[in-house]
Amino acid sequence: MKLTTKSRYGVRAMFDIAYNAGGLPAQIKDISERQRISPRYLEQIFQKLKKVGILGSKRGPKGGYYLRKKPEDITLYEIITATEGPIELVFCVGQDEDGASCNASCDLKEECVASPLWKDVGEQIATIFRNTTIQKLCDKAEELGIERKLDARFMYYI
Repeated sequence: MKLTTKSRYGVRAMFDIAYNAGGLPAQIKDISERQRISPRYLEQIFQKLKKVGILGSKRGPKGGYYLRKKPEDITLYEIITATEGPIELVFCVGQDEDGASCNASCDLKEECVASPLWKDVGEQIATIFRNTTIQKLCDKAEELGIERKLDARFMYYI
């Protein structure tokens, strides 16, 4: 299994908003600069994340993107499945768009000894993603000493 760029960038962008925006909307140009991701590509990813309800947007000069749920309530599983669909190691253990088992196209069907293994490994990976939240990534970043880069809107001078 190889995660697509969309899902990897989706995780990075959601982490960035949680870690650097201080609870306020984050502008796409700031996220783009900090994470080194094209703003146009971020827009595509953000549309998918908005569709599943974990990301919101606000228009205007103080607008930007914000998390619609607390960082501890957003899992990597939600982000990855929103950006690339179900997590499956191999095609034969998944379901097609109509919900039918994909192993219908397999010559071995019920006689395949490897199919249960692939399904089990896929479920274990999904469990890890379900148990990993954006908050856990933020905690890890603090543990590693990664500096928060709040954008200029949050800087106050006396």
